[in-house]
Amino acid sequence: MTERLRAICLDLDGVVYSGGAAIPGAAEAIAELRDAGVSLRFVTNTSSQPRHVLVDRLAGYGVTVEEGELFTPALAASERLRELLGDGAPLALFVPPATRGEFAEFEPLPPAAESGAAAVVIGDLGEDWDFASLNRAFRLLMVDAAVPLLALGATRYWAASDGLRLDTGAIAALLERAIGRRAEVCGKPSKRFFRAAAQSLDCRPEQVLMVGDDILGDVRGAQSAGLTAALVKTGKYRPRDLAGEARPDALLDSLAELPGWWARRR
Repeated sequence: MTERLRAICLDLDGVVYSGGAAIPGAAEAIAELRDAGVSLRFVTNTSSQPRHVLVDRLAGYGVTVEEGELFTPALAASERLRELLGDGAPLALFVPPATRGEFAEFEPLPPAAESGAAAVVIGDLGEDWDFASLNRAFRLLMVDAAVPLLALGATRYWAASDGLRLDTGAIAALLERAIGRRAEVCGKPSKRFFRAAAQSLDCRPEQVLMVGDDILGDVRGAQSAGLTAALVKTGKYRPRDLAGEARPDALLDSLAELPGWWARRR
C-alpha cells in the first residue's frame, strides 16, 4: 500500500495549528517534507477565512504556503456552482464577509430577500448564526425544491481556543431536517472533495495520504474516497475516537512524527 504514496494532504486546524498557536514541530515537519520533494496540499474545512488570509496566518506560524496549495470548501463550491448554474447566478450566501470574495463571480442575493436564490450556500458563521438567518435560509430553500443547499463542509464541531464549537455540519443537519432533503457537501468528508484534492496533486486517490485530527471528517472521509489516512493526537482528537468503527491507517502523536513515518515507508 505505502509504496504507492506520492503526495500528502494536510488538515490545518488541529494538525498544523490549534487554539491560535502552532503545533510544536509542525513547521519543521512541513519543511522537512518539502526538502524531501513531497508534494503537499493543505486541505481544510475552514470557511470563515479566504485563502489569502490563511496564507498569512500560516506564515505567522512559520509555514510558507502558496495560495494554490490550499484546497478549501469555498474553492470546491465555486467550481461546483459553475457546473450547476453557470456564471452570474444569484446566490444566498450564509458565509462570513471575508469569504464572500471567493464567490465574486456570482451575483449575491440581497440580504433581506426570501426568494429568488439559484442556490443557498452555508459556511461557518459562528456566533452570527441566529434564528433570523437560519429561518431565512430555510425559507429560501422551501420556495423551490430545486434550489440546492451547498454546505462548506460537514464537520460537526471544531476545537477553538475556548473549547469545542459547533461547525457547519451541525447547521446543515438542522436545515436538512427542516426541508426534508440533503445538502451537497463541498468540503470534508465529501468523496468529491478528497478526489478533487488528489487530482490537484496530479495523483490518483490511492497515491495520496491524508493527515487529520478528525476520525470521521478526515480519516473515514478520506478512506471512503480511496486515500490512505493518518490520525494525529492533536486538535480535536480524543482517545474515544478509536473506539468506533473508523480506523486510521496510521496513528501519530503529532505532525512532527510524519517525516519519519513517511521516510520509513518509502
